Amino acid sequence: MEVERGYKQTEIGTMPADWQIAELRDVVDPEHKIRYGIIQPGKYDSTGRYMVRGQDYSFGWVAESQLFRVSAPIETRYKNARLAPGDVLMTIVGANTGHVAVVPDWLGGANITQTTARIRTNRARMNNRFCLYFFQSSAGKRVVQNFIKGNAQPGLNIRDVEIIHVPLPPLPEQQAIAEALGDVDALIESLEKLITKKRLIKQGAMQELLTGKRRLPGFAKSKKTKQTEIGMIPEDWEVRTLGAVAHIKTGERNNQDKEENGQYPFFVRSATVERINSYSYDCEAILVPGEGGIGSIFHYIVGKFDVHQRVYAITQFAPEMDARFIFHYMHLHFGRHAMTNTVKATVDSLRLPTFTNFSIAVPQHAEQRAIAEVLGDIDSEIELLETKLSKTRQLKQGMMQELLTGRIRLV
Repeated sequence: MEVERGYKQTEIGTMPADWQIAELRDVVDPEHKIRYGIIQPGKYDSTGRYMVRGQDYSFGWVAESQLFRVSAPIETRYKNARLAPGDVLMTIVGANTGHVAVVPDWLGGANITQTTARIRTNRARMNNRFCLYFFQSSAGKRVVQNFIKGNAQPGLNIRDVEIIHVPLPPLPEQQAIAEALGDVDALIESLEKLITKKRLIKQGAMQELLTGKRRLPGFAKSKKTKQTEIGMIPEDWEVRTLGAVAHIKTGERNNQDKEENGQYPFFVRSATVERINSYSYDCEAILVPGEGGIGSIFHYIVGKFDVHQRVYAITQFAPEMDARFIFHYMHLHFGRHAMTNTVKATVDSLRLPTFTNFSIAVPQHAEQRAIAEVLGDIDSEIELLETKLSKTRQLKQGMMQELLTGRIRLV
């Protein structure tokens, strides 16, 4: 294959001619080899050191309170695997094999399990964040994939990790690449925090508006409340069952009916909305799976759509009811209702009476509509932020593809 002038073909693809290729073991701190950690952590010890597992970082760092603590007698036997801020971690066992993260400052001194490898780069040869970004890139993922063994329990051994090939641009270029991608990471992190904040705001608004604890201007005729079967509600609200104010029925389609580029939305037993080339409904509706994700998946739509046979379509709302109000109310209360109306410890499927008997605290239609608009506005803000976050993540992927293969040079 002909290679563009100024580039060369390497073990990991086409790279600039002035970039080196090295095995990972040759670019780590010579005093700190690539290691895995604790094999048998024993019982949780509230006074022990933190122990990091793959699930603690594979999809972003968990809260400090969720980390395991291992006792001193066990941890000390693996002190050579202790972490320092800036170390790169790689999962080496399980479905998340190859996932990487950088150790934050607050985790310095923690240890790791045997399912995680610690990579402490020699900063004179390899920038630690350049290392991180390479393994996050499509080129880096392909390199790691070539070493993964096993199907039921995929994984790498330390020897595999040591001989993985990595690119080595000149150190100033590594640093420039890491800084550019770090700026995008900072934007991603800020968007994630803002989305989390908006969701908490929405949750608080739902708790107050959908229970009548806070009334929107112009609707509270008095501050009096009354006791009902679902608790205290404003005196001018009433309790209605979902079955009395809407029609509820499961769909008739199966998973094999979906079409990748179908014309209409197809609601199945997950948060993902598939596509289909038929429609059984053309109306306003709330869609709730009868299996999987009980109490956490709700869809609202107006228009043409189709429905899986284990998804409940709530339609034909009474004139005095606002469907969007019911949609938000179910978000807040339906999961708990489903759990308290079953004799099982977990709910694996819902039956029609669980829906028809679901009680709703109902204000006048105008107040329902006003509450739904307030919550809908917050949803719209969250949706815009999530779209921006998705585009920023795509931007990062594109930048990694160009910068980590030398297609674009920063130095």
